[in-house]
Amino acid sequence: MAERAAALLQALSAALASAAPAPGRQGAPLKLERLPDKGLAHDHVRLVGRGLLARVPKQSQMGLAAIANLAYQSACFERAAASGHAPRLHGRLAPAAAGSPLERGALLVEEIEGRPAALPEDLPALVEALAAIHRLPLPPAGARAPLQDEPDALASLAREIDGQAVHLDAAALAPGVRDAIERVRRRWQRVLVAPARPPRRLITFDAHPGNFLVTAAGRAVIVDLEKARYSHPPLDLAHATLYTSTTWDLHSRAELSPAQVIDACERWLRAMAEPGVAHDPWREWLVPLREAMWLWAVTWCAKWRVLSGQAARTVAAGEDWSAERSDAALVAHVRGRVDEYLSPRGTAFVIDECEALRAHFGAVTA
Repeated sequence: MAERAAALLQALSAALASAAPAPGRQGAPLKLERLPDKGLAHDHVRLVGRGLLARVPKQSQMGLAAIANLAYQSACFERAAASGHAPRLHGRLAPAAAGSPLERGALLVEEIEGRPAALPEDLPALVEALAAIHRLPLPPAGARAPLQDEPDALASLAREIDGQAVHLDAAALAPGVRDAIERVRRRWQRVLVAPARPPRRLITFDAHPGNFLVTAAGRAVIVDLEKARYSHPPLDLAHATLYTSTTWDLHSRAELSPAQVIDACERWLRAMAEPGVAHDPWREWLVPLREAMWLWAVTWCAKWRVLSGQAARTVAAGEDWSAERSDAALVAHVRGRVDEYLSPRGTAFVIDECEALRAHFGAVTA
């Protein structure tokens, strides 16, 4: 991995030196610092003294070719930055030749100075950041591309879950875990066949607390934007507070109580309330979409368990979950988290919590 890191810095240095004008603060010498490997989808490199961060894709979680992937991620940052809670996009580097560390190109985004989110004390700041994104007006249909904009976002999500669920058999789950997942999938199917749908807005679809930094002023900023789409905001709220998210990152790790989750949800509902509008379009969807987000997470865990042992792909397009693309320490951490989330304890934690939330919020039914 040291050789891969050195090759990345060399390729990035050459690409940035040839960029005109040089990105970032003028006059600062070009010095690069690769950040610790924390994500399965990107390498991150600081342009020291220039206020910028290079995001170098290892793969596309949206299954896109290199150029399309950069365009999609650029739109994610541009759209979310309007909320004041996401980094600004400063540019991108075109994909290099096959085999180069920059064969998928790179984005240059604002470097956010802040600390990792700490739970539960930073939950209010995270909720406000998400609500600011969710309050952004839904653009006209013709202005939403290239972001995913399915007419029935729930049906689209169901296809994603089902596509990942094909790996459940090969993931060697304990029988009780598989049964529990299938029970929640059947309840989710009953929600899908009903005609009701909540409103759609811009969502991040990757709102786990490890993807946020908190500034000295207390503002939460989501710094990892790759899968944003026009869908249903309670999915983000779920992603920010689920056990499979709050225990993912070592720096923000916490097991939230149902009372803490309820408080975060109520805070988000207040932030999303429209003056003079009595009807709340979100409350009855909080639990069904929480269960859907959990189904997405656990089926992804099964998928990663199966696919991470494969060799890295030689084509710079689409997904690639090979463990060869990440540092050994990160792979070991992910494996431990996946094992926990696919365990009887991890499964029961989420299911029991959802029942407590259902008693408080209710839920839309078929």
